[in-house]
Amino acid sequence: MNSPRTTLYRDKHNGKIMGVCAGIADYTGVNVFWVRLVALALAFGMGWPIFAYFIAGFILNKKPPYLYRDESEKKYWQGVRQSPRRTAREIRAAFRDVDRRLAAVEAHYVSSNPRLTAEIERLR
Repeated sequence: MNSPRTTLYRDKHNGKIMGVCAGIADYTGVNVFWVRLVALALAFGMGWPIFAYFIAGFILNKKPPYLYRDESEKKYWQGVRQSPRRTAREIRAAFRDVDRRLAAVEAHYVSSNPRLTAEIERLR
């Protein structure tokens, strides 16, 4: 089962007609203006996207009102949806950086505290 944050919704709150374009924009992180512009161009160029829009409007669930806590969480989940592997790499890199910084703090604290160094050596 998909997480609620990785599901495509129609965004009626930010939408104009049924919220399908606003939902696609929220899902992809693309500005809603460009999504609407492409939808209009496709609708006038081909015709069938109008039917697809209304079908999506009836099939997609309405976006939950409190899906994200803040804008940074929204951007994070848009990144996950766009490229899960890249997001996982970024998270691993952040954890490696935190680990490196903690090791530096530990080394500094232990090296400046001879009692702690002696206690650590005694435990080995």
